[in-house]
Order: sequence, then structure tokens, then C-alpha cells
Amino acid sequence: MERVTLALLLLAGLTALEANDPFANKDDPFYYDWKNLQLSGLICGGLLAIAGIAAVLSGKCKCKSSQKQHSPVPEKAIPLITPGSATTC
Repeated sequence: MERVTLALLLLAGLTALEANDPFANKDDPFYYDWKNLQLSGLICGGLLAIAGIAAVLSGKCKCKSSQKQHSPVPEKAIPLITPGSATTC
């Protein structure tokens, strides 16, 4: 068990060291500018959050109260466990 754990930690550590290569080629198609990617993600998330709050507060997305309200439990529910059906193991 210790050998497997050590091997997995070594494998994870080697890939992490390879991923943080300071001499990465900026012309590589898999090179990402992480700061700009993070900033644009935060801006996009903020705009979506503001749009969601505006949609909720606008009052146009209300539930229609004229519909008959349904209860989540039917009036005559069939019991799933009947007396005497449970066993002790």
C-alpha cells in the first residue's frame, strides 16, 4: 500500500513540475495566459450573476398563482414498507 501511495505521489509531483515550466514556448498552441483567462472568467461570471439578479428582481419571471397547486404527496399514498416486511439481518 505504501508503494502505491508513493508511486501516485511521485507521478502527481512529476506532472506538476512539468506543468510549471518557466521556460515554456509562448508560440505553443497549448500555452495559456492564465491571468487574462482568469480575469475574463471573473468578468463573465460577474455579468451572468448580475443578469440573474436583474431577472429575479424584474418581476417578469413569476410563477402563475392561478394554477392549481399540486401537493408533492398524493392523497392516498401507498406505503413502501408494510408492517412485518422488514427483516433483521
